[in-house]
Amino acid sequence: MKAQEREALITHQDSEEIVNEKSGEASDLELRDLSKHFGSFVAASHINLRVRKGEFLSLLGPSGCGKTTTLRMIAGFVDPTDGQVLIKGKDVSDTPSYKRNVGMCFQSYALFPHLTVEDNVAFGLKLRKVSKEQIKEKVERSLELVKLKGKNLRYPSELSGGEQQRVSLARALIIEPDVLLLDEPLSNLDAKLRAEMRIELKRIQETVGITSIFVTHDQEEALVLSDRIVVMNKGAIEQIGTPTTIYENPETEFVAHFIGEGNFFDGIVKGSNEAETEVEVEKGRMRITVAQTGSLSVGARVKFVVRPEYIHFAPQCESPVKNVFKGTIRFASYIGSVCNYVCSLDGIEKDVLVSVQGEPGQRPITEGTTVSLCWTPKSCTVFDLPRLP
Repeated sequence: MKAQEREALITHQDSEEIVNEKSGEASDLELRDLSKHFGSFVAASHINLRVRKGEFLSLLGPSGCGKTTTLRMIAGFVDPTDGQVLIKGKDVSDTPSYKRNVGMCFQSYALFPHLTVEDNVAFGLKLRKVSKEQIKEKVERSLELVKLKGKNLRYPSELSGGEQQRVSLARALIIEPDVLLLDEPLSNLDAKLRAEMRIELKRIQETVGITSIFVTHDQEEALVLSDRIVVMNKGAIEQIGTPTTIYENPETEFVAHFIGEGNFFDGIVKGSNEAETEVEVEKGRMRITVAQTGSLSVGARVKFVVRPEYIHFAPQCESPVKNVFKGTIRFASYIGSVCNYVCSLDGIEKDVLVSVQGEPGQRPITEGTTVSLCWTPKSCTVFDLPRLP
């Protein structure tokens, strides 16, 4: 994803209020050392997390990383092996799911096909013995919130996928839950509708101001929707941060691989000062200057990544230029908003990915063209190293 696209999509930028945990800050949900074992298989391991009031937090990761198991432990559908789930400061680890006052929005919508829209939405209120007058008023308000006013008497089969998901969301919100849980609710929608529903989902969440936990394996969804993202891998948390932090400053190689595209290098430090470090890569056939991120000694082994959108073709390189390399366009693809290239670098057996923001009338550079590629030292994110404060 290009930097310009991220700026348009990610409206929840880094701020002191989001990044820093404050003493005494309101927390609607807290997980303390939460774990779940299925026999010898560890589905979730020592999950510690505080979710602030009104926050939209995404659990992001590949299949089998533990995100859905964690969500189901919060909901009360799965009993933890160890640890605690606290909602509004109360330990609900042993509380049945129906007594936790959480709203759940499922991937499959889980609507009752024989009930109308208004009866589906009102279902939770009827179980709570709410009066008919209150139910009618709340259903009308909920349907207006999700832009389904006037479709009260329709059945799920008469609705589009997006409309069915809105009904599911209205049903989850109408009970006024303490926490809203969303288990990949957009995955069954087509690409265009999915993009539209992301915007609607965030609008609704912000309007209601409800604390929300969103499970997804889709990195773009997480970047668009989240105040913070929890990246999970093999049942554990890899990194927690705002969308910009997760994308631009991944703390581990896994996070950098999973979020977006990247050009990865392994190397050995050949020289270092307070501002920059020179790293020898590709068995000494190439040297790359990276911005200093810690106390690096000569001979230390390092890993780093350069995002495709941070690489430029000359003469667009910033001055002064530190990393300039000759290469050849091996493959070019035009997808409207960007042109993507695979470039072979002269003298080494390594290809790099380059993404260039599209402009009116722009055509891809012809395959086989010789080019100069460049990127700045600050474009390199180094892993597994102590960071300066």
